Amino acid sequence: MKRSAHRRGGRKSEAASSPKPSPQGGTGSTDEALATKIAGLIRPALEDLGFDVVRVQLSGGRGVKLKLQVLAERPDGSMTVADCAKASRTVSTLLDVEDPIGGAYLLEVASPGIDRPLTRLKDFSRWAGFEARVELVAPREGQRRFSGPLVGADGQDVVIDTQEGRKHLPFAEIAKAKLIMTEALLKRTAPSRSET
Repeated sequence: MKRSAHRRGGRKSEAASSPKPSPQGGTGSTDEALATKIAGLIRPALEDLGFDVVRVQLSGGRGVKLKLQVLAERPDGSMTVADCAKASRTVSTLLDVEDPIGGAYLLEVASPGIDRPLTRLKDFSRWAGFEARVELVAPREGQRRFSGPLVGADGQDVVIDTQEGRKHLPFAEIAKAKLIMTEALLKRTAPSRSET
């Protein structure tokens, strides 16, 4: 995962390249609402630069420094360190003007990484054939967690082949989902990882 980080105020910036899987959901309904608001603020500017916003997530607080993580990529799935830095500068400027958080926080703009979160319905079709882990908000047929190869999307359902058979899971009921690191996934993502 490529990333660029800024500390609000001090403008300390660092770039790194290391895998860092992270959960999809926020830390609570207030954080999720604020993350949704921030996504609405930054999405148009990032799209103008040619980036898709994959996820905006707030974490920390309550004695731990608040972190705002923005995962973004180009439509082809690539994201270089220079792209992260460019997106980070744009997001930082917007947040300094709008000030939706109102306190100190660490801004991290990063690529989704190899074992990326699947946050948009189109992600499930794009990564069809690859292994994924999907967790629902509430159990369905007595089960909350499903894993196996993605088949894709069917209307508003995510289709996944599990050991118990093919499952159609309503996208709106998914709490979090991510790709599972496999040899096939590493081979598929190798060209975009070498373009840094």
